[in-house]
Amino acid sequence: MAGAPVPELRRLRYFLAVGRARNFTRAAEQLRVAQPALSRQVRLLEQELGVELLRRTTHEVELTPAGRHLLDEGPALLAAADELWRATRAFGTGLRGAVVLGYGASAGYETVPLLLRALADRAPGLQVTTRLLSLGEILDGLRDGTLDVGVARCPPRSPDLTARVLRDERQGALLRRDDERAGGAAFALAALGESALLLHPREANPGHYDGVLGILRERGVDPRVRHRSVTLDLAQTPIVAGEAIAIVGESSRSGVPDELVWLPLEPPATLEVQLLVRSARRTPAADAVVAAAEAIADELGWRGDAAAR
Repeated sequence: MAGAPVPELRRLRYFLAVGRARNFTRAAEQLRVAQPALSRQVRLLEQELGVELLRRTTHEVELTPAGRHLLDEGPALLAAADELWRATRAFGTGLRGAVVLGYGASAGYETVPLLLRALADRAPGLQVTTRLLSLGEILDGLRDGTLDVGVARCPPRSPDLTARVLRDERQGALLRRDDERAGGAAFALAALGESALLLHPREANPGHYDGVLGILRERGVDPRVRHRSVTLDLAQTPIVAGEAIAIVGESSRSGVPDELVWLPLEPPATLEVQLLVRSARRTPAADAVVAAAEAIADELGWRGDAAAR
């Protein structure tokens, strides 16, 4: 019957109950429906399929060959339909779906890899695609919809974006291992002296630039700033050459060259890494990623008492 509609699954459920019980009365009791209504639904199923499924006798029913086939194969169809309904509903709850996450280079050392591994365990139905981007590209991508979630250091506040603290990241000094100041357990900010402080130009991330300088100036240190000449320098060339020192987050220590060492600042200081999403037009999957990320951050001890912004 080309072009015929697919029969209602409810009618299939009714037929299977009758086929197993071999009796309309018992099947109606099991389904808690009236027997005439059950008989009518089975007749409608036979009409839709264009084939006799049951032969009625005085007390029992007999399955036709078509009926035996449907009784054998029907439960698998119902199970597949149930799974399809559950999977489809999961998109509405955020348990399934696709999310594009943009992150800055500093979050790529440890923060985002750990987050993605934990998300895969906690929310396996979410498909997360990542992009390494500058702060400006992350903000633009969130606004134009090409990104769903962003991870960035010290991003600017914006009414069209919602920010939540993912990590209060401890800051430290990155310097040559053979530097005489590298022998202690921490780096005293006053020890920066005349050494150049390596920073990206302010326009790359004003919040981070001001945050690092604020940490130093609050301790009475007015550094001589040297701007990085390249956007991404995993080799930390000027620091390896002994030309500068950088203030970077604790997560960066996992990717530093062997010639360098990371020491926590003394007195201690932190800067925020934040999760960014659109304030409106968010997908359930994006909300699910944010909720899971916050729970993961708390489990990993990444956050203090910082509240949502």
